[in-house]
Amino acid sequence: MLSLLKQYFGYDSFYPLQQEIITNVVAKKDTLAIMPTGGGKSLCYQLPAIRLPGLAVVISPLIALMKDQVDQLKMNGVEAELINSSLTAEEISGVQSAALTGQLKILYIAPERLGAYGFAEFLRLLPVSLIAIDEAHCISEWGHDFRPDYRQLRVLRDWFPTVPLIALTATATDRVRSDIITQLKLKEPAIFIASFDRPNLRYSVLPKKGMAASLLPLLDKYRGQSAILYCFSRKGTEELAHSLQQRGYKAAAYHGGLDSKTRTRVQDRFINDEIDIITATIAFGMGIDKSNVRLVVHCDLPKSVEGYYQETGRAGRDGLPADCVLFFSHGDRRKHAYFIDELKDEQERKQAWDKLEEVLKYGDLSTCRRAYLLGHFGEETAKENCAGCDVCLGQVTVEDATDITRIILTAVLQTGERFGMGYLASVLLGKPSDRIASSRHDRLPSFGALQGHKTAELNAVMRKLISLGLLKQSPGEYPVVLMTPKGHQFLDQKETIDLPSVLRSTGGRTKKLSAEDENFDQGLFDRLRSLRKELADRRGVPPYVIFGDRTLREMAVYYPQSEGSLLTIYGVGAQKWEQFGADFLTIIRKYAAETGVVEVKKGFIPKITRRLLGSTFGQTKELLTQGLTSAQIARKRGLAEGTILSHLEKLLEQEPKLPIDHLKPPSDNLRAIGEAFQKTGGWAMAPVKEILGEAYSYDEIRLARIFLTRE
Repeated sequence: MLSLLKQYFGYDSFYPLQQEIITNVVAKKDTLAIMPTGGGKSLCYQLPAIRLPGLAVVISPLIALMKDQVDQLKMNGVEAELINSSLTAEEISGVQSAALTGQLKILYIAPERLGAYGFAEFLRLLPVSLIAIDEAHCISEWGHDFRPDYRQLRVLRDWFPTVPLIALTATATDRVRSDIITQLKLKEPAIFIASFDRPNLRYSVLPKKGMAASLLPLLDKYRGQSAILYCFSRKGTEELAHSLQQRGYKAAAYHGGLDSKTRTRVQDRFINDEIDIITATIAFGMGIDKSNVRLVVHCDLPKSVEGYYQETGRAGRDGLPADCVLFFSHGDRRKHAYFIDELKDEQERKQAWDKLEEVLKYGDLSTCRRAYLLGHFGEETAKENCAGCDVCLGQVTVEDATDITRIILTAVLQTGERFGMGYLASVLLGKPSDRIASSRHDRLPSFGALQGHKTAELNAVMRKLISLGLLKQSPGEYPVVLMTPKGHQFLDQKETIDLPSVLRSTGGRTKKLSAEDENFDQGLFDRLRSLRKELADRRGVPPYVIFGDRTLREMAVYYPQSEGSLLTIYGVGAQKWEQFGADFLTIIRKYAAETGVVEVKKGFIPKITRRLLGSTFGQTKELLTQGLTSAQIARKRGLAEGTILSHLEKLLEQEPKLPIDHLKPPSDNLRAIGEAFQKTGGWAMAPVKEILGEAYSYDEIRLARIFLTRE
């Protein structure tokens, strides 16, 4: 199996549980695999399909994902096709003919296809080796994405009683797992539950107030790279996309209100790296297998932890670092309240409120966010510090809040547990009102007990106490604050408590995964990326179908210059070598000749300081010492001026005394840009650009920042 893995997919080893799952499937046993997004679910049926005689049938609800996976399989040398509503009757007939004559190894079909006239008879004529049901949680009413079409999949067991079934999903609670097994009639299935942890993702929560000022630096950090921004409403996606376009970002909106042609065009442009940012409702993302999304932002509150986990899971599927940011406000609760209260079924309504409360708790956490997400899926972590969320990275400061907590809990009891946070805050602040007077709450010991604080501060503390389980809220649009047994215990036993003093994140670094992640040659990477885009456009496939970013980064670390060394790179298999090896070697060899870099043996990672002198940075440095400006160097090297300035920043990290005085902007420019930076209170460029408008370009601001930070 390892030989097939390298030959067809270019990988040298399996992800956790992949080998065990594949072994079980090849042994023709039923299987339930719960694996996180990016954990390698597809390989668990694709590799057995290659190994076993006959044809594998894959059920998937996602037309875009089907096409994406078929494209990738064909590129890897595996004969695969799909049948769904995007094909004409003539095209479907052609695929069926290929399947019946043994020309296919894998056939993807949509679930509703099973009910089509004559389709069952067609399937029964095939030598089916295995049946894979992707997104299996869709079969369960308890799943977060129930689809009635999935219910008819139970007939597959009757049609193919001896064929192994593998059900796969990224998110499933115990109840959903049991439902999947029952509905699909799995026979004594082996159940594999991989860790839900995605160590390359960093989770942060930022206050929604002033979102624009925080969002733009995030987008600047990942300028030119892929990002998904989720919004609650269609209107929100349109307005945000327009605002970003006005600021020069390549962005587009995606939502269910667009016609299918427009949605497809936007999705294809994003997949093909023609636009960097998608502003979307949750209608976007299911079926997107884009591996190099570096940033996922929720501009509004998601409706469930399961949905949030799945949506953030679209970041960093290549295993490289990525950021997942939630802009948090309790005011967003009202947006969901309208739709939840419209639900007719009382049990369904209660479930929706419970799920929303779990999201609110996540936003209010003063403990590890990763541990909270893992705990939601029944997984415990032994790590006290995950080093990958804003809390554990020390970006959420805490202070003793014992006294204020006791006063608030006491006020909840004294007012009879009949009021919401706004009313309680008024009592605690000593704000008189007719309602407070008529309830005689202006005579309580807690009336005015927290004078000097602000309503927003008290509301924030109450929300923290709710997230910690000392208080709770009743369901509905106007919730009442109630005490919990844990809250009573806190008062009775005179416990102490620390709470976050300010809900903020400073955008710290994601923890480092490996030297390759940090230590690749950006100049070579950019050239390889351009080649990848050219090859992809020529074949009409997304760039990551050629090679993922991780593969290109490894090439830009080790500079492979022979067939043997290129085949050691992650993601380079025999089929990819035959199709693209010569093209990529040509680029790498040319780059090596220009810069003087030499091939590095896989496993030994040179320090970036050694490479700077002989790489693209070295060329920039040499031209700098000749007295050329950044604009002149950019023209001479055929690069963007911003790229040259990024070289300059890296060179200065290694050689702070590098002579660059000839680059210094005019004093008036430096003073104006410096004053703008002072107003923003940081060194992010986007807020400064917003202040200065068209007076200065990003490159001028960046160059000025280099000198301002040296003073």
